[in-house]
Amino acid sequence: MREDVRAPKQPLDRTARTTVLLLFAAWTVDYVDRLLVNLALPDIGAEFGLDHTQQGLVLSAFFLAYAVFQIPGGLLADRFGAVRVMLAAVLLWSAFTALTGLVGSFVLLLAVRFLFGAAEGVFPGASIKALSERTEPAQRMTANGWMQSSNAFGVLLAPAIAAPLIAWWGWRGAFVGVAVLGIFVFLALRKWLPAPRTAVERVDSRSRDVLLSPVMWRFALMFFGYDVIVWGLSSWVPSYLQTERGLTLTEAGAITALPAVFGGIAVVLGGRWSDRLRGRHRVIILPAMAATAICLVVMAHSEPTALFAVFLTLSGMFAALCYMPIFAVPLRSLPPNWPGRARA
Repeated sequence: MREDVRAPKQPLDRTARTTVLLLFAAWTVDYVDRLLVNLALPDIGAEFGLDHTQQGLVLSAFFLAYAVFQIPGGLLADRFGAVRVMLAAVLLWSAFTALTGLVGSFVLLLAVRFLFGAAEGVFPGASIKALSERTEPAQRMTANGWMQSSNAFGVLLAPAIAAPLIAWWGWRGAFVGVAVLGIFVFLALRKWLPAPRTAVERVDSRSRDVLLSPVMWRFALMFFGYDVIVWGLSSWVPSYLQTERGLTLTEAGAITALPAVFGGIAVVLGGRWSDRLRGRHRVIILPAMAATAICLVVMAHSEPTALFAVFLTLSGMFAALCYMPIFAVPLRSLPPNWPGRARA
């Protein structure tokens, strides 16, 4: 429901804080696992004799499955419960992370990465639903902002964990080693995740009521635009800086880390402001996306690398500011037993 007045600030209570902390850890491991392949890809390509097209297919296999399984993941969470689906997803993606280090051919590598993407694709809807069940509507976007800021933390943490592991154990050992993190997350969620605030009601509305909602498709379109910007920059900029601007891998990594840092802060702020504005997402999204567009144009025409880095960072920051407001209306207005399918 749309409100025209600002809501009073409602701090996170113990249940919400514990839930956010555990899901922050789960999302961080999620990102470390998915980004490991980017760092290991040169070694993987060398061992299997892969050209650039084949290496691109390795990455695309994950993203295809991740996108396809978002909706089924949300539906499963609504039907069978967020915690069950979430725990299953963590175990499965950890298993496929370990199996990535054991594959013996390019075809098997593609298959395992596709299955890994499917397992991770099931997780977002379940995690959003679990958080919604353990937070009050007035604090929900703040809690989601803190949880989703883990994405930026995972982007920063992945190289710090993966690089030493690859150097010590090789790319195969790195995948097996990182998979262990998922086991710790599974055990922590199972032991310490608080119970829902109220009994979770059985979903009695048909899935198509949500899937055919014009409002939900508008939000899906907005999130698609956000992903095109964020993942487009994270995939293209590192290689661009090395091939076109002559930067080293370390220098390129330092520059691309800046949008992650400021983007993480922006996600938290976007969540807090969404709660204060009670779902009036346009107040944040419209000016932030306009600023993103301007920064992208200026960035593309910036000759000095330092100026390029500044507007790259601003583009990522303004885009990230829209992340939680996109979810503001559905997460605040839908019943707690619906956010799984809505997030998908």
